[in-house]
Amino acid sequence: MTSAKILTLVPRTILWLFLLLTAFLMLFPVALTVLGSFKTNLEVTVGATILPKVWQFGNYSTAWKAANFSRFTWNSTFVSAATTVGTLLVTTMAAYAVDRANFFGKRFYVVLQASMLFISIGAVVLRPQFDMMIGLGLQKSLWGVIIILISAHASIFFMLIGFFRGIPRDLDEAALIDGCNFYSVFWRIVLPLLRPALAVCGLFVFRGAWNEYILPLVFTMTRPELQTLTVGLAGLRYSIGSASETQLMLAGACLSILPMLVVYIFANKSFMQVSAGAVKG
Repeated sequence: MTSAKILTLVPRTILWLFLLLTAFLMLFPVALTVLGSFKTNLEVTVGATILPKVWQFGNYSTAWKAANFSRFTWNSTFVSAATTVGTLLVTTMAAYAVDRANFFGKRFYVVLQASMLFISIGAVVLRPQFDMMIGLGLQKSLWGVIIILISAHASIFFMLIGFFRGIPRDLDEAALIDGCNFYSVFWRIVLPLLRPALAVCGLFVFRGAWNEYILPLVFTMTRPELQTLTVGLAGLRYSIGSASETQLMLAGACLSILPMLVVYIFANKSFMQVSAGAVKG
């Protein structure tokens, strides 16, 4: 083997080792969670072995019944779907207006959106948001959670602006010549071209809403039937008795991952299209 090939092979080997190490560090906790969901509570607590001595497949059925998974899954699906639709509707119109139109306060609006990237909605503004929902009569409703999550759309807003800038303005001018106005250009021309980008942004929004914990916990304290899956999972640990049932919580966590996997499967094609376009560009 020549020295030139060796010099080419060494960086590639280091890159592959780094990628394998990164994949291992990311997947190892997931593997421990899945394996722990098939263990007894004693095995999970002691943690002496990675593989369960006796596979406890009944943990999943017990967790499903104890946590009322069907109800909590529906609540999480409703919150995530409504948040995704609302966020995409608001952000696409806002990004289109900022990218294609000139209006008073445009620069201030962009700066305001940028500042929202550094504010945590779960800590800094939770109390004011809850007081606002009390004024609207939504403090005991999932709609209060949905409205707050839709308002936290700054990152999606800037992502969509980048996609809008990739659409040639010549299409807008051609549509305006054919008789379209500013709004019909958005609905008929620009929005259909954004389908892959909307699928990717929708995936991020859905994941964030699905994993949200603080807001559903606060808004459903007096109405347990409205709890989302993330809130219900926390109660699985003491769902049967006074003793901690960690293996049930792990089984519930594995079940809660399945809907996100389904959403990713449907959005995977669009995600790969956007990624390939970004690499090509």
